Amino acid sequence: MKEIIAIACDHAGFGLKKEVVYHLKEHGFEVQDYGTDGEQSVDYPDYAHPLGKAIEGGEYKRGIVICGSGNGVQMTVNKYPHVRCALCWNEELAELARRHNDANVLSLPARFIDKELALMIVDRFLSTPFDGGRHQRRVEKISELLAR
Repeated sequence: MKEIIAIACDHAGFGLKKEVVYHLKEHGFEVQDYGTDGEQSVDYPDYAHPLGKAIEGGEYKRGIVICGSGNGVQMTVNKYPHVRCALCWNEELAELARRHNDANVLSLPARFIDKELALMIVDRFLSTPFDGGRHQRRVEKISELLAR
């Protein structure tokens, strides 16, 4: 069965999202697209929240969110206790987010990276495993206060 990657964006991320969706499908992934579907100005939480809820609820293992800076969508999805979204603007950050933080959502800053770099970041994020070990204990502490 093909892995389904959830994806969401705002108007600033729409163009890059189209490229990422095409790339994912070309590499054998299925995509659950939470929108937006155009460049008309929208509010990023309207699209990021449904993705965050879906990851939190276990509907999808991994997701990608995109907005102009990557910050707004990242802040929104990180409100969900089991979402670990990392804002990445280079491949090394994507790899470390996976290896050390078990990030399950990637945030891309559409206004600060080009398509080629974005696709390399996506590939690195999706192909890098979590190292576990000492990092597992740290990841478990991320949502620890919520469990108290």
